[in-house]
Amino acid sequence: MKEQTVHRRVTLALQAILVVGCIAEVIAGQWFAAVITLWILFITFAPLMLEKRFQVFIPPEFVALSIAFVFASLFLGEVHGYYERYWWWDIVLHTSSGFLLGIIGFLLVYVLNEMAAVDLHLKPGFVAFFAFLFALGIGTIWELFEFSMDTFFGMNMQKPMLGDPSGLTDTMLDLLVDAVGALIISILGYGYIKSAKNESFLERWIHLFVTKNPGLFNR
Repeated sequence: MKEQTVHRRVTLALQAILVVGCIAEVIAGQWFAAVITLWILFITFAPLMLEKRFQVFIPPEFVALSIAFVFASLFLGEVHGYYERYWWWDIVLHTSSGFLLGIIGFLLVYVLNEMAAVDLHLKPGFVAFFAFLFALGIGTIWELFEFSMDTFFGMNMQKPMLGDPSGLTDTMLDLLVDAVGALIISILGYGYIKSAKNESFLERWIHLFVTKNPGLFNR
């Protein structure tokens, strides 16, 4: 319970920073940055809206991690130029996205696999494999989005690296670290299904998600 309180406070602190940042950008006349920041702030409330809309419990740790990722990638990365300031910023965030998307993909197929109303019986290896492919697939779609924005709107979402102005190296590196993050989550998820001993952070999150959402599993 104490850990959940800490994660909720982290979430509120990041949202407060976004509000202050948006106000400061308006005062400075940076209207585009203000609109982007306001949009980011709206995204941070998405988990809460999903909880109320579908009556599901989302672990506060996952909510805080997701909001921190959005904050770091969009507010710091895009609005404040951290991608240009720190060469490793993009790598860290893409690895994190592999983690997050792997968790979402794993929970998605795990819920379907455990629901009595859905006649689906998948082996642990396939559940883990689906989580891996889900994360990698969404990562690929994002890279296509970056390519489209750069091609048709003249943006610089694909960061050209030294010796490769085309952005191909950046894209391949992004997909590689996406795969690494997704693979780690898939292995941990596989371990949860096989043992269910709640040893890793992911196993604890899954266990909490299952016990707090008995309606999804007819428990």
